[in-house]
Amino acid sequence: SARQTAPTRREPKDCTAMAKDEATKAEKKGEEASKEDSKAKKGKKEAEDISEEDMALIEQMQLLVTRSADSEKGIRINALTAMAKEIREATSSMTSVPKPLKFLRPHYATLKEHYVGETEQEVKLMLADVLSVLAMTMADDGQRESLEYKLLGSGGQVGAWGHEYVRHLAAEVGEEYNARLAAADMAADKARSSAKAAVDGPGAPSDVGDDAMETEVLVQPAELLLPLVVDEMVPFFVQNNAEAEAIDLLMEVGKLEALTPHVDATNCDRICMYLLQVAQYVPEPEDAQVLQVAITVLSKLGKYPEALRLALRLQDDEAIAEIMGACKDTLVTKQMALMLSRQGVRPDLDEELDRLMDGTHLPEHYQELARDLDVLEPKTPDDIYKTHLEKRPASAAAVDSARANLASTFVNAFVNLGFGADKLMLTEGNKWLYKNKEHGMMSAAASLGALLAWDVDGGLTQIDKFLYMTDINIKAGALLAVGILNSGVRNECEPALALLTEYVEPGKTNPQLKMGAMLGLGLAYIGTAKEEVLELLMPVVSDLDTPLEVVAMAALSLGLVFSGSCHEDIAQALMSVLMERDAAALEKDSLTRLICVGAGLLYMGRQGQVEIALELAKAVPGQVGAYCTLTLETCAYTGTGNVLKVQRLLGLAGEHLQKDDDDEDEPATAAAPAAASAAAPGPRAAAAAAGGGGSGSSAPKEKEWPKLDAQSVATLGVALVAGGEELGTEMTIRNFNHIFQYGDVPVRRAVPLGLAMLATSKPSNTNGSSVVDTLSKMTHDQDVETATNAIFAMGLCAGGTNNSKVASTLRSLATYYAKEPGLLFAVRIAQGLVHAGKGLVTLSPYHPDRSLPHRNALAALIAICHVSLDFKGLVLGKHHFLLYLLVAAMRPRMLITVDAELKPLPVTVRVGTSVDVVGLAGRPKTITGFQTHTTPVLLQIGERAELATDEYLPLTAVLEGVVILKKNPDFQGP
Repeated sequence: SARQTAPTRREPKDCTAMAKDEATKAEKKGEEASKEDSKAKKGKKEAEDISEEDMALIEQMQLLVTRSADSEKGIRINALTAMAKEIREATSSMTSVPKPLKFLRPHYATLKEHYVGETEQEVKLMLADVLSVLAMTMADDGQRESLEYKLLGSGGQVGAWGHEYVRHLAAEVGEEYNARLAAADMAADKARSSAKAAVDGPGAPSDVGDDAMETEVLVQPAELLLPLVVDEMVPFFVQNNAEAEAIDLLMEVGKLEALTPHVDATNCDRICMYLLQVAQYVPEPEDAQVLQVAITVLSKLGKYPEALRLALRLQDDEAIAEIMGACKDTLVTKQMALMLSRQGVRPDLDEELDRLMDGTHLPEHYQELARDLDVLEPKTPDDIYKTHLEKRPASAAAVDSARANLASTFVNAFVNLGFGADKLMLTEGNKWLYKNKEHGMMSAAASLGALLAWDVDGGLTQIDKFLYMTDINIKAGALLAVGILNSGVRNECEPALALLTEYVEPGKTNPQLKMGAMLGLGLAYIGTAKEEVLELLMPVVSDLDTPLEVVAMAALSLGLVFSGSCHEDIAQALMSVLMERDAAALEKDSLTRLICVGAGLLYMGRQGQVEIALELAKAVPGQVGAYCTLTLETCAYTGTGNVLKVQRLLGLAGEHLQKDDDDEDEPATAAAPAAASAAAPGPRAAAAAAGGGGSGSSAPKEKEWPKLDAQSVATLGVALVAGGEELGTEMTIRNFNHIFQYGDVPVRRAVPLGLAMLATSKPSNTNGSSVVDTLSKMTHDQDVETATNAIFAMGLCAGGTNNSKVASTLRSLATYYAKEPGLLFAVRIAQGLVHAGKGLVTLSPYHPDRSLPHRNALAALIAICHVSLDFKGLVLGKHHFLLYLLVAAMRPRMLITVDAELKPLPVTVRVGTSVDVVGLAGRPKTITGFQTHTTPVLLQIGERAELATDEYLPLTAVLEGVVILKKNPDFQGP
């Protein structure tokens, strides 16, 4: 049959295959034999290389292992004691294992068997200790035998086995702790499921219950590991200057607060620096917990000013009040009051400290700094423009004179900020005021507030006469000037509230006056959460008959005043405005973005607390809802460096629109997709809508306002979230270069503003990536609005620095865009920002060492960036007065030293680029490339100052603003 004949046919093939298999096996055996021979030869060679001393040690170890299994208990104890002594006393290098440990490795399995068979508890404990050390190099991966035997051992003296052993143990503790927590969670889940199944009905649930019970028996509580960590390992790490490893281990087991008892004056600085760095890279709410531990540590050692900085970073009002109350040193309390004044935070304290926190000293110190640097002489806009260096015909200068005069008004206000003198507005006759037309007069009158900034008593008398003018625009500008004047300082008479209240109350019909008064209130009380402002503005927001532009201004003011307060009533009121008003009207009006920004500022830096507001925003339909949702989210995570949020926002910014026609090469003219997707909610729809808002020749003429665009908010949000720490900033700058290449037009328009937020008042290179060079290329972009934003962003990047490179670039751009009124206006504004305060102020949302954000400056910059997303519609339209939001971000970048009587005390200081010294051994230099100056001095972003004399001691570790010095009692003069 076929079945019988088939094998005979394949028989020759089978024989051949078998022969091949046998040949292969023979080859393998030959290879294995050769390997064994080579190993034997190698072992023989090593044996020959072993010295007599090592051979004696090997024999000794073998003898000790043999004796550890002896029948007599005393011999076993002596053998283990000798073995432990040899291991502990052996020396090792970075590249070699201690010899006793090396020679005991072959006996690891034998010792484990001895342990299993051992009956005496004392011997068993000693043997477990030895096995724990041997397991470092012998145990299989993932077994965690070193920790297992350590827990079975005698306990105590964990450091006696050496630093490397403790580090190895720390790694295993972290793994074991997480494994036990995961097993406990699994057991709990099984128990819940079995309980649920038992309630639902009979069946398989009983088996599940048995599994859960069995798991519970096997799983040991993770808390049993804590005594080893807290009582033995952490003290060892701290005593041996390995504070970073102690912190990492405690964070792994969730017991960071156990670090506090081990901190003293010798290690406090290293520990706190490491905690601050760690806080930037852990998710919420762990970041707040880390900072809270640092505050506790600093308060314990009496370093109250440093603790106060961290409390300010946390926005924790209770902690601020507690620190101020705990400090009993009057001078240190005064120093903290000066720090609070600089930050714009003013808790209720005694009268003397209130005066310091009011900021009344600011104009005096500012004028003193200007006098010292010889820049008191007022400057005119022509001094800034340097038109004689611009290569263009004289006839071109007269183009659009009204807009040119308006630009000069802003430049004059920014350049002479806070000096109380200029050559345009504060001269007799006020001729310059009338060189501006209609709404331009409002900005001209408001510029008085910037010129007289911070000097409330002296400034009000000069602004007062303009409040009685018949021209509505001048009067509205004077109201705004009152608010600008009071921004950043406080007066016990509350002049801003007294003068502006009557213009906000119902009954005043003129919207221009209302807008001026409301924005004035927002700037005057920024970050103060003043209830009187809430009572004034909430009725305006809630009234459906109020014009949208007035509501938008009220919403922005509420956001500024209550920034970071998480005020639910205001959030609900603003969401109601977006839901109750006509969706089409909201989408058409660009001022709607101010309502979204007002809501976002309420949750600035508050991270997870924004969730409720986000749920409310989801109920807002269409593009407005998408814009509002992303604004809330980006504001809430501003400065946190949250990587997951950055990834999500980059994903949204990188989306491309689905184009209906192949011939639509430029998104700026893509009106059809914008109209098609106008009804669809989400970032894509919003981006599609904004795609048609460009200045291309084929865009529909009736589109006066571009649509709100969520993609541009996402792009700007990447910069806001990542800007809190250096590494994120560098990576985002690189990402923006890529996004600008392939992004849609709305994204491209937002990229320059994002770069400006990352490098505000910091035009110098950041590790090789120059933001100014990148923006310089963008200023010639084919899309007019992208170029406009890039020009404005250059002004922000070099704000208050007098940077010659940027100034030269802007002069070239003024020549290039001489016949483009809108772009030329942006160039002039940027020139004014570069020379703001004649180079004595900064706009940065962070303090010079970047460890602490300036909340009020951050809120103002977020608002101005959102306004600039429609620079053409708002700033080049009738709402140019919104540029005065920048004044809230401007503050002197000075270091002034004073004595105990708060009188100027000039001393020598070294000013240089700050160096990151976290985790470095010894006492490394904290600044590099320094120069020695005599105070007062100017500090740029990224710079740090330190005293160059031992004669005085500063009352705060961070030298910026006004610093009180006291005599060093140990100083011995020459």
